[in-house]
Amino acid sequence: MLDQLIARAVQLGSLPRLARVRHEPLAAQAAVLRYLLGRAQRTEWGRRYGYAPGLSAQAFAERVPVSTYEQLFPEIEKVLRGQPDVLWPGPAPRWQARSSGTTNARSKYLPLTPEALHDNHYRAGRDMLALATHLYPAHRLLAGKTLSLGGSLSPSPFGGVAQAGDVSALVMNSLPDWAQTLRTPPLPLALLDEWEEKIERIARHVLRQDVRVLAGVPTWMLVLLRRVLALAGADDLRQVWPRLGLFLHGAVAFGPYRELFQQLMPGEQLRYLEIYNASEGYFALQDEPGAPDLLLLLEHGIYYEFLPAEQFDQPDPRPVPLEAVTIGPSYALVISSSAGLWRYLVGDTVRFTSLRPYRVRITGRTKHFLNAFGEEVVVENAEAAIAAAAAATGCAVRDFTAAPVYFAAGHGTSRGGHEWAVELAGALPPPDAAAFANCLDQALRALNSDYDAKRHRDLALAPPRVHFVPPGTFETWLRHRGRLGGQRKVPRLANSRQVLEEVLALSH
Repeated sequence: MLDQLIARAVQLGSLPRLARVRHEPLAAQAAVLRYLLGRAQRTEWGRRYGYAPGLSAQAFAERVPVSTYEQLFPEIEKVLRGQPDVLWPGPAPRWQARSSGTTNARSKYLPLTPEALHDNHYRAGRDMLALATHLYPAHRLLAGKTLSLGGSLSPSPFGGVAQAGDVSALVMNSLPDWAQTLRTPPLPLALLDEWEEKIERIARHVLRQDVRVLAGVPTWMLVLLRRVLALAGADDLRQVWPRLGLFLHGAVAFGPYRELFQQLMPGEQLRYLEIYNASEGYFALQDEPGAPDLLLLLEHGIYYEFLPAEQFDQPDPRPVPLEAVTIGPSYALVISSSAGLWRYLVGDTVRFTSLRPYRVRITGRTKHFLNAFGEEVVVENAEAAIAAAAAATGCAVRDFTAAPVYFAAGHGTSRGGHEWAVELAGALPPPDAAAFANCLDQALRALNSDYDAKRHRDLALAPPRVHFVPPGTFETWLRHRGRLGGQRKVPRLANSRQVLEEVLALSH
């Protein structure tokens, strides 16, 4: 069978590479750094910092500053406007990855070079394909279609001939012909810009397809799948796609969504694997179905360093190399890549769960946490606590956001607290908000010792407040902000109350 031949061909190249990533991680990273420094030594950036293939990792770290997007943007902008040989050799790339920029209100634009596309995104995608077909051969995943839900493309706002879009749209649009035959919907539908029209037209098209794999962000995949069920008049997805076997998901933690997908596809037929793919790169994938940890991809055009949490706000941050990380603490991800990003602070935080091989879990964002009172609640804590509260109260959560309740000067309030806006899924009546808040509080106390200490006898932190908002509230917030669709999402946590108050205002 053709699908089995394709699976074997992909596995032949990818499975040995994944074995090297597991068993020779430091050698893989050393080779990546040599490659990057050698290729970039004659660029403006490379000449400025004395790049050479033999430059040691220590010398590289001493010479080159850690940069946020804003700090590196003057150089990035040169590339976006078409200047060659700035951060990476050769002409300015014709693709620009657009991110919703959830740490601030505006979009970010990053150059996507041919090397980054092929050495990182394509290579990691093939590895995920090889892994999935290896893990689930009986499903014959490649005999049908992969339903991939991504963003759209538009002319670059920086002028010239470049196209900008979500990285999912850029990758989808650039796939080789053999890979295009494996996916649905066709590109004219997949790249539609208007999100409501896109969902409707894709849902009608895929009803007639033999879909075996889903790939996308859980939030928006749910919207599509519910529309598919409505159009089909079906009770669950088995009646629409009887051979559906795998969901490749990413961008948000899957815990709060698992029960919703199990309602759409009861039983054990649908398997789930997580990917960690961002505008800056394809970083990790879930290689063990029974564990939520993600294998860090170390032979894929990216050199990694890790910034300890206590240095997030330092003026001269000092990341540590891969060999110096430890299990447990959160680190901010710092990358150097063939996209021309040098010691670039991505904004995501991870913690290592294994060092042999190197596996991580995503804990949040450097600017997405609650720490108004020293409680240090990260997104990972919030996702797990919301899932626990939903399970305990018999409901399913579609989306949420939270922010601090600050001390009310002049009102006799001596304690701060947290306020949550929660949107439920399904037709069941909402649970009692106070009961849900209590379960949420107890889960957070069990997960986070700093939060537990602040909540001791209600001395420093008051119990959390929970507001259940009407269905569609978060989608409306995204639409108002021009961020509907693709991998765009509501910030889960923030020390500012702006997002929470905007969401609550929409619910009235």
